This record gives sequence, structure tokens and C-alpha cells, in this order.
Amino acid sequence: MALQFSDRLAAATAARNSRVCVGLDPRPDLLPSTFSQSTDILDSVVRFCCGIIDATADYAVCVKPQAAYFEALAPEGLAAMWQVIAYARKHELLVILDAKRSDISSTAEAYARACFGKHHQGAVAEVDAVTVNPYLGSDGVEPFMRMADEVGGGIFVLAKTSNPSSGELQDLATASGTIYETVARLVNDWGASRIGECGYSSVGAVVGATYPQQLAELRKLMPHSIFLVPGYGAQGGGAGDVAGAFDRDGLGAVVNSSRGIIYAYRETGGDYQKAAADAARAMRDDLNSAIMRQSL
Repeated sequence: MALQFSDRLAAATAARNSRVCVGLDPRPDLLPSTFSQSTDILDSVVRFCCGIIDATADYAVCVKPQAAYFEALAPEGLAAMWQVIAYARKHELLVILDAKRSDISSTAEAYARACFGKHHQGAVAEVDAVTVNPYLGSDGVEPFMRMADEVGGGIFVLAKTSNPSSGELQDLATASGTIYETVARLVNDWGASRIGECGYSSVGAVVGATYPQQLAELRKLMPHSIFLVPGYGAQGGGAGDVAGAFDRDGLGAVVNSSRGIIYAYRETGGDYQKAAADAARAMRDDLNSAIMRQSL
């Protein structure tokens, strides 16, 4: 049995002194000119993503490939994504696949198998965690939890997402609170039997940096859940907005930045790897400073 995801993440956070998650959102139209001039788009995307991993591995604790950008490069895009994931794992970075999957139970099981690599050859954790949409209820989430358990993986359930229109559904009031609060209670229940030695569960939640008040509320509702926090940087969230996701030991969350790191060269000019490394290092230091201020 593999070490539980939450414990592996806690150990990696402590070892690297980082809470940075680098989002890998490869858009061919935004690649540096040395890549965009190539006629082999897939090769360019793989080399670009691997170059970002090389540049940021010292400052990040995990990467988050966005499946949609690779799937858009069909039919070989998924193969390119798995190649990038394998490269990240060689750098001992945890991998969170941002796929936002869910469906009826039988289909959700197939999605989970695809994400975690549980094929007929045996259970192999291709990724460490995957994002899951809870809209179908426990039927659509349970297969992911079950397969995650088998390979020591984790899931991040969408609770309060960072996009501007998230409130159209997530903020709706019910007799027991908002939709996002209902999701939070489910996440807390699902994770209750999956808490690792670090005190956190392998069932986490996606909570956007762009809604710091809701983030603080959700931390109280999910005290043992790791938060995957998007929205830092390009979407407007700052270190002060996400500090409430962490405990006094600096555990409890990873914060994602995609465009702000991988396309930093478009703002600074020059080498894309140096720009990405500088952005990841600055983000790491920014988050660590905010956590330290909070603990005083």
C-alpha cells in the first residue's frame, strides 16, 4: 500500500519549504517563438512543459496539468500529457491532474481508472491526485475515492471555484446553507475515514483564492481537507487571500498559478525558463511570508 497522498504532500511541502503548484496549461499560441515556429506542435508542447518543470522544480511542490489543453491537441494530445506527467514524476514533483471528472458510477469508474492508471496490468498511480466535480453526488465521486485509496492517491472536489460566475450555482441558498457549504460537509464526511498521520485527508477541496471570505468559512467546515487553491496571480488572488487555508505549520493547502508562471516571459521578456523560475520563486517566498505573518 502506497503512503497516503496527504502524508506524501505534507512531507514534500516540508522538504521543499514550498506550497506552490505550477499549472501546466500549454497553449500553442502563447509558446515562445522558438517553439511556435515549429511545425510539430505536440513536440513543442512537450518540450515547453518539460522546460517549465526543469525551471520550477526547485521552487514548487507539485504540478497541475490541465487535461483540456492536451485533449485539444487530439488525437495524440493525451500521449503528450502522459509524457509530461512522467517527466514531472522523475523530478519528484507530485502531479495533480486537473480533469474535473465525474459521471454516473460506472462511467466515473472508467474515468478514475484512466486517471490513476488502474488497468488490467495492475494498480499504478499515474497521477497523485485528480480534480472531481461533485454535481452528480456521491455516485460520481465514490469510484475516484475507491481507486485513490488503492494507489495512495487523492482527489480534490470542486467546492468554491475561482471563476467569476461560480456563484450562479455554488452560492445558491438551501435549507442547510449554500451549495458550496453543502459540498464542504460532504467532503468532510468523505474524508473522515481517510485522514493520514499529518492530520489531513486524501479527500481535498478546490477553493479559489479570489474568494478569501468563503475560503476562511470553508476551512472551518473542512478542517482536515487539503485545499487546492487556484486563482493566485493572473486571476487576482494574492498571498494574503490564501493564508487562511494553512495551519500554523504551513500545511493544509497548495496554491496554483498557471499563466503567471509558465507565461511570465510575456511580461518580463527574455528567456522563458528564467522568467518561470523567477515567478515560481517569488510566489514561494510570497506565500511563505504570508504564512509566517499569520502564525505570529
